[in-house]
Amino acid sequence: MGRKIIVAGGGHGGIATAMLLAQNGFDVEVYEQNAQDNMGYDWTDIFNPRAFGKIGLPLPPEEMYEYKTDMTFYSVSENTAIEQRVPESEKEIKMERRDIYKYIISHAEKAGVKFNYGYTITGAIVQGKTVVGIRTDKGDVLGDLVIDSCGCDSALRASLPEDFGIQAKVNEYEKFFIYRAFFNRVSQEPVKDPFKVCVFAEGKLGIGWVATEENHTDLLVGRFEQFDMEEATRTADYYRSRNASLGTQVLRGNYFASIPVRHPLSIMVANGYAAIGDSAFMTFPITGTGIANCFSAAPMLATVLIKNKDKDYTADVLWEYQREYYKKIGNGLAPVAKAKLFLTTVTPEELDYIFDNKIISSKELSVSAEKVDIDIASYFNKETLLRGKAVLSNKALMKKFMTLAKGMLKVVAATSTMPKEYDEHKVSEWARKYDSLFTVD
Repeated sequence: MGRKIIVAGGGHGGIATAMLLAQNGFDVEVYEQNAQDNMGYDWTDIFNPRAFGKIGLPLPPEEMYEYKTDMTFYSVSENTAIEQRVPESEKEIKMERRDIYKYIISHAEKAGVKFNYGYTITGAIVQGKTVVGIRTDKGDVLGDLVIDSCGCDSALRASLPEDFGIQAKVNEYEKFFIYRAFFNRVSQEPVKDPFKVCVFAEGKLGIGWVATEENHTDLLVGRFEQFDMEEATRTADYYRSRNASLGTQVLRGNYFASIPVRHPLSIMVANGYAAIGDSAFMTFPITGTGIANCFSAAPMLATVLIKNKDKDYTADVLWEYQREYYKKIGNGLAPVAKAKLFLTTVTPEELDYIFDNKIISSKELSVSAEKVDIDIASYFNKETLLRGKAVLSNKALMKKFMTLAKGMLKVVAATSTMPKEYDEHKVSEWARKYDSLFTVD
C-alpha cells in the first residue's frame, strides 16, 4: 500500500479526496463520529450537477435528484420581489444529503477507502511543527497526512498550535445558525413564487425561505445569532401567516445546524495537515452551500499528494493545493464575502429602499455558488450608474456603498498578492492583512 492518509471527519470533500487517493494506491482511512446511515442532515442540498464530474463520477440515477426552481427574493416589507434568472446551463439540482453520502461512499469503498464509524475526533497529534495524527475517543491514529474534513467547527483545526497561523474558530458574522423543517402542504392552490426567499424577515439579520413542493413545504430560517426552538416556532408562525401552503405538521428535519458564510480559510495547510470543505470554509458566502466547491477542491488536493507521494507532506508542498483553490475558486468567493458583510451594516429600511428602487437586480441575485468569477468593474457600468441615481439621493446609503466598493477592490487586490511559494513569515503576514479586510466597516 502507499502513503497512509487520515481523513478526519466524513465531509463531502474529504470523502471525495479519499476516493481519488485510494484509486491511486494510497492507504486511506476515514474517521467519522456518526454511523453511516446517520451521516448528513435529513434534508436536501442544492448544488451544480457538474460537481460530480469534478471527482470523476457520473450523475446519480435521475430518481435521486431534481432541478431547483429559481428563487424569488423579497424585501423586508415584502412590497418588492426580484426573481432569479439562472440560465439553463447553470441550473442547480436538489438532492437528499443522505443520498449524496450513500452515492460517494459507495464509490469510495469500491476504490478501497476504509471507513471507521463511531469515532469522535478530539484534536491533532503534533510533534514539533508537524501534524502526525489525530486523537479520538477510541485512541490515537497516526499517518503521513491528516485531511481535516470535520466541518465548520472542527475540533481538529481548533486544536492546532497558534503558531501554525490557521484560524481556529469563526468570528462574528462568519457563520449562519439555521433552523430547517419540512412541513405538510396545506393549500393546494397554485403558488406564485414556489421558492420564496425573505431577507431580514421581521427585521432580523438573516434570511429565510419557504419552498413549496408538491407534497410538502420546506422552511428555512437563517440568522447570524443563535436562537432556540421557541423562537423558531414563533418565526414559522410568522411565515405561515404569509404563505398559505405552509402547514403545521412536521414531516422531517425540525432541528438546527450551523454553516460557514465567509471567505475561504486564509491558511489551509501546515506540515502534515490540509483542510477541505467546511473546515476550510469552502462555502458560498451568501447561502452557505459548498458541495460544488469542495468537489472541485478534492482533485486539486489529490493531484498535489499524488505528484509528491515520495516527499514529506510539508506546508511548502501542500501550498500548491491552496494556491490552486484560490486561483480557481477562492479569489471569486472573497469579494462575495465582503459583499455579504455589507448586508450586516444596512438597516431594514435601507434594504427596502435598495429593493424598491431596483438598486439590486436579478443579475446580482442569480450568481450561482459555483460560478463566482466576480468582475468588479461590471458592477459600475452604465446600467448600474443609472440605478445609482437612487443611491446618490440617500447619503447614508451612498456612503455605505462607496465603502463596499472600496472594500471589494481591496479584497480582489489582496488575493492577487498571495505568496506564490510557501514562506512561513510571508504567508503569515499575507494572511494577517487579508483576514483584516473582512471586518464589518
